[in-house]
Amino acid sequence: MGLPGTFLLGSAFVLLLGTAARAQGVPSSTSELRAVEVDIQSTDGGQTLSAEDAQRLGLSPDAGDTALVPPTLTADAPAAWPEGLEGTPGEVELELLVDVDGRVAETKVVRAASEPRLTDAALAAAPGLRFTPATLGGLPVAVRLPFLYRFTPPVQVPAATTRLTGEVRARGTRRPLADAALFVDGAPEPAGTTDAQGRFTVDVTPGAHRLEVRAPGHATTSFEEKLEAGQTLQVVYRLQPRVVNPYETVVRDERPRTEVTRISLHEQEIREVPGTQGDPFRVVMLMPGVGSLASGISYPVVRGSQPAATGFFLDGVRIPMLYHLLLGPAVIHPDFIDTVDFHPGAPPVQFGRLLGGAVEGRLSRPREDRLHFTAYADLLNAGGFIEQPFASTGTSVSLAGRVSYSALLISLAANALNNKGAEQLRAGFWDYQARVEQKVGQGRLRLFALGSSDDVGLSPELKEAAEGGGVTSRFHRIDLRGTHPLAGGEGELGVTLGWDGLGLVGEQTQLTGGNLVRQSVGEYGLEQTSLAARTAWRRVLTDTLEVAVGADVENRRSATTITGTARPPGWQPSDEADPLKRPSAIATFSGAYASVTWRPTEKWVVSPGLRVDAYHLVPGMTFTAVEPRLSVRHSLTDTLTLKGGAGLFHQPPTVLLHLPAIDTASLRYGLQSGAQFDVGAEWKALEGLELSADAYFNPLSRAVEFDLLDVAENRRRRGSLGADPATTGYAYGLDLMARHPLGNHWFGWVSYSFLQSRRKVRFSRYGDDNRVVETVEGELPFAFEQAHVFNAALSYKFGNNWTVGTVVHFNTGRPESGQITSQSQRYVQGPDDSRNWVRQDLDRAGRLSSFFRVDARIAKSWAYQDFTLDASLDVLNLSAQQEVIAYEYRFDGPEGVEPTRAPLQIPIIVPLFGLKATY
Repeated sequence: MGLPGTFLLGSAFVLLLGTAARAQGVPSSTSELRAVEVDIQSTDGGQTLSAEDAQRLGLSPDAGDTALVPPTLTADAPAAWPEGLEGTPGEVELELLVDVDGRVAETKVVRAASEPRLTDAALAAAPGLRFTPATLGGLPVAVRLPFLYRFTPPVQVPAATTRLTGEVRARGTRRPLADAALFVDGAPEPAGTTDAQGRFTVDVTPGAHRLEVRAPGHATTSFEEKLEAGQTLQVVYRLQPRVVNPYETVVRDERPRTEVTRISLHEQEIREVPGTQGDPFRVVMLMPGVGSLASGISYPVVRGSQPAATGFFLDGVRIPMLYHLLLGPAVIHPDFIDTVDFHPGAPPVQFGRLLGGAVEGRLSRPREDRLHFTAYADLLNAGGFIEQPFASTGTSVSLAGRVSYSALLISLAANALNNKGAEQLRAGFWDYQARVEQKVGQGRLRLFALGSSDDVGLSPELKEAAEGGGVTSRFHRIDLRGTHPLAGGEGELGVTLGWDGLGLVGEQTQLTGGNLVRQSVGEYGLEQTSLAARTAWRRVLTDTLEVAVGADVENRRSATTITGTARPPGWQPSDEADPLKRPSAIATFSGAYASVTWRPTEKWVVSPGLRVDAYHLVPGMTFTAVEPRLSVRHSLTDTLTLKGGAGLFHQPPTVLLHLPAIDTASLRYGLQSGAQFDVGAEWKALEGLELSADAYFNPLSRAVEFDLLDVAENRRRRGSLGADPATTGYAYGLDLMARHPLGNHWFGWVSYSFLQSRRKVRFSRYGDDNRVVETVEGELPFAFEQAHVFNAALSYKFGNNWTVGTVVHFNTGRPESGQITSQSQRYVQGPDDSRNWVRQDLDRAGRLSSFFRVDARIAKSWAYQDFTLDASLDVLNLSAQQEVIAYEYRFDGPEGVEPTRAPLQIPIIVPLFGLKATY
């Protein structure tokens, strides 16, 4: 066979120099004027011209013009052994002319082989050689140099040899295993190893053999093979992983940390936290700075604000209703989510039109290696996820969906318990997601659609004129976006079409054809359609400067639909003009932003930004908001970073949670406005231990925060719709967190939050006769204030593929202000021995009791040939603690005169057993 050629460096080269070309500074291998051949001699200083040759060429030895840098071989061109030739080894020595481009321009035989066919093979192969050009005084020149081809006869493979080829993959995940070693019949050295794709080739003699395959992180496995002479056998070997889905630290290309506070969660951190039902977004409830309405309701109360003040985003697209039935899972299948970023305060400028924090789920990138499929079922719902790449076209298609069967379970439980009343209860949901992603040159085009539906209510009894009703909530989003390199940076353009709907349906049992049937008698519905577009561009200008700009616009059209005998809750004839009762509006929201990330030194990162938004409500109402923002980070040491940030924020009026149409129509009350200030530190104390502390102050210069009773009962003074409902307030507090990120078989964190939230309120004082004595103003605790919140989460994966985890949660009670709870009352005994409960002044209101609970999760994983199976039991509130949501003030005792303050408690315990198969 022909071995790679040998580049011979002798004592002299032959140099060809176009002298006229050199005089012009343009070297050439084929100068048309004059080519001079000179000897290059080896000296202690390297390859140089002799003084005589330098003088002939007019070159100065003192200027370094006589120093030659020889060529180096960059691409070999082995010569093939002539087919059918038998004989002894041979050598062919050639002289090559290598031009200024490093190519072989001429080939000359200096010493031929005894076999002419070997010389021909060397001459045929030599033009394929590539070199770095030789340089003389820094300029490329052409050189002649010797080159040697050595030939040895090819090794004759005995006819009795057999070949074993195949792949080594991980059992269950089908992942190719690189660098796996194969040992044949107990040999001390491996007969072969696998490449990056897990492929291998091993030649063995005919007969029976035992192959032992070893790979890091997998059990050593032996395979028995029997091969016949001349046979080539293809196999696939699967090795059992020692740990299925291990808790490994994954090195990610994380975005540089520029925000004041951003907590990013990945992998099992968003899927295996106890009490979260495997849902990535519910993990946010255990983050610092987050309070709750009640256990199981996963809309976060971030730093004492209304839940609606926090925005939920999916790759920049805002999601209206994130959770099914408040208590259920999020409306996005977990396998679509790669990372969850939580910004408890001072979010960056790309997040606009919000007054509180931001939660962003980032979609996972499509996997392009093979088909992936998961199927999941638990006691409430079942779903699946499938992802198929098409390598020939650069296309990837992903589909996911879930449907609940809670209505069926309720019916079965009612029949089993012979409880006909429970049979009337219904609750169900479904959701879907679909993605088509296409490679377009250096960019990508993605179409993503998602939708969700919830239905909960009480069906009327099967007796004449019985009444019932329910609530339905649905939304759909279609998002088309493209990303592509643009002007040295990365550009993005997207368009989103949306539809939201919320309906209150009334039902009645009627006699039809002699049979009792349940029929809808009316619906009060809110609908909203939206069309949004956005664009963004980001570029790294220098090592110290990066810029990002963007713009977005959204048009919303909302309307109220009333059919049959339906009316809004608490409806009165005077409510016709109330925008919260009959909301219909057309509004356009537009904004633009720019931010700069500047690193003046290695220890400083300064990120100023500006966002400008315009809110236009038809007819003729326009509000403009200018929001400067700034974050600064300073690395005191390699492990300790100080940080700080501030910004202005605006948002339309809010109503506890997002309600379609209402959040648009309420814009006529003007914008909410506030600022956020945050300072803190981050310390990587030890390997695998991260500590953080944040102190914040959020003043509210204008707050318009309606609660559900404002909408349902119209408790705002009737006939005074023109009054400004705005107020002022502030929040301040401290967030602490110690975290062990995913790795070394476990992850976990401990967080503590202290927060105070106040609002300026005009309230009444009541006398002992329960009549208003006076009306005063004061700063009172906000309805969502929880002064102390503690969370501890831990999950550990054992070597036998068992996973055990627990969560401990504690919070102090919210004010008993009457907004989302009962209102405090005081016991009064009159002079005539009358006994009454009267309203307590709000500045003397009590609080709900503190609450403590423990969640737990236990799971087991199995790896089969081509799929993995996971079984888990996740229990919210394993401790069976009852959470107080209000108090009832009444009189008990034998004579009904003993004053009693009885807590209304909800023992929310959600045990969820689930199975998940992954292919």
